[in-house]
Amino acid sequence: MAQTYRKQQLSLLLASCTGAFLSTAAFAGQEIQQGAATQGTAAPTPAVSQDMLSGADGDSNNFLHTNGNYAQTRFYPAKQINTDNVSKMHVAWIFQTDVKESLETTPIVVDGVMYVTTSFSHVYALNAKTGEMYWHYKHKMGPITTFCCGPNNRGVAIADDKVFLATLDAKLVALDAKTGSLLWEAQVGDPELGYSETMAPTVVNGKVLIGTNGGEYGIRGFVKAFDAKTGKLAWQFDTIPENSVGVWATHDATGRDMLRDIKAEKAALAKLGDPYKTLGGGVWQNPAVDLKSNRIFFVVGNPSPDLDGSIRPGDNLYTDSLVSLDLDSGKYACHFQYIAHDVWDLDAVSPPILVDVKDKDGKVVPGVIHGGKTGHIYVHNRNDCSLIRFSDAMVPQENMWVLPTKEGARMLPGANGGVEWSPMTVNPDLGFAYAINLHQPMTYHVESTPYPGGKLWLGGAFKVIPSEKQAGNVTAVDYNTGKIAWQVDTPQPMIGGIMATAGGLVFTGEGNGWFRAYNAKDGKVLWSFQAGAGVNAPPASYSIDGKQYVVVAAGGNVQLDYKRGNNIIAFTTD
Repeated sequence: MAQTYRKQQLSLLLASCTGAFLSTAAFAGQEIQQGAATQGTAAPTPAVSQDMLSGADGDSNNFLHTNGNYAQTRFYPAKQINTDNVSKMHVAWIFQTDVKESLETTPIVVDGVMYVTTSFSHVYALNAKTGEMYWHYKHKMGPITTFCCGPNNRGVAIADDKVFLATLDAKLVALDAKTGSLLWEAQVGDPELGYSETMAPTVVNGKVLIGTNGGEYGIRGFVKAFDAKTGKLAWQFDTIPENSVGVWATHDATGRDMLRDIKAEKAALAKLGDPYKTLGGGVWQNPAVDLKSNRIFFVVGNPSPDLDGSIRPGDNLYTDSLVSLDLDSGKYACHFQYIAHDVWDLDAVSPPILVDVKDKDGKVVPGVIHGGKTGHIYVHNRNDCSLIRFSDAMVPQENMWVLPTKEGARMLPGANGGVEWSPMTVNPDLGFAYAINLHQPMTYHVESTPYPGGKLWLGGAFKVIPSEKQAGNVTAVDYNTGKIAWQVDTPQPMIGGIMATAGGLVFTGEGNGWFRAYNAKDGKVLWSFQAGAGVNAPPASYSIDGKQYVVVAAGGNVQLDYKRGNNIIAFTTD
């Protein structure tokens, strides 16, 4: 059984990745370490070719990637369910998992078979038409699991006849898609040093791409590529270079002064040296893949320790950055850092999206966009990662960038965002990007402590202010101008994900259990369903026998303590 810890301040420190070190028993109340597949009937054998994966953006029958396609647009290309008939949408089936804990999975659907994950790295294969189970894989955890923000898992990847899963004890496993049996297993990182996995892998051209959690533990982050057939390591890119100092940037991506004491930092560098070995820089979410340029784009999380910059002088490259690599070799192509020397935990976590955008001269260029915890959507030129524009702020911003103090300094946004890890979506026909946001005022407290060796290392705390309003919103941004097109407020902070469709709809869920469809043009709520637990997972859509379905997980969220559940719910209109 994993080591068990409980951080008493969980209810108070509702910030990114300040949850608890918790064992499987502490959450689920059951032993779930069997490491085998429970078999119902065998699933149909899939044959997911690279051509299918590459053409997923036009495939309305399947949902082959966690974020829909390699560009990560989360734009579903069919419109059987649309603004005219979405009010008739109803439950087609509900599947209840064995694990009643936070659900952040995006269902993957291929030829009528659905693959979903739960907390503690379980995988289910389901009949996507009826919700009946084919098989259930229960990962056998190692003796130690170390994770900051809940035992979540965000989904699987699929290629050929294999399903790929990243696990809480920092492994990458390949399963037989027909039976759920284990084919191979590779160690991605060392859990004793703080490494864990909650992200979904990405498979492309025979490689399985995976990043790592652990930015709160003094790790050195990375992205790795493994051979999909054998599990052997193909390449590794360290998100923290040996020279992490950078250019001593004094302003953030929007041009605001971050109040850095460069003189003090340079003195610390001379005394302490480069902190690259324990500087954090986890990669929480999938990379986007540009097949034309043969490059990937991903974002890198916060430095360690989160709030104490005194012992990590410099810009702390490549934390809080968009980074691009060559797909074949893993070699650096370009980067853009949003916040240098971050001491607010406003790291880059929401997966980037590839879409054509207008540059400053109005010329259409290949772009990449990212939704930040600052509350801005950033629009980049894909060729060199340079920033074209940033959007209007989608959440209140106050006292930026006040420095953390021992007593606590108030700043908005709080450490949860803005846009947290929640994937965004786009409607390329409208030129809109859609994001869900958190408004959660916090105070930032600093307390310098030495590297604790694989234990939580925040360098202080970020605390929710109970007397102040906490809320959220759904926002549409014109990514060619940066202007907000529409915004709908929600009563609770939003975390989970969002999906747009060719039917003119946008789907997303709330922590209070409501799952809603919005008009993509103006934000009008067209349909709602009460799921009974927090809908804090990204939706997906697919079609079987000419009928479109929308599917989402309702299991709540550890980070914001939304009501837990264990339902996978599919909807249709007839």
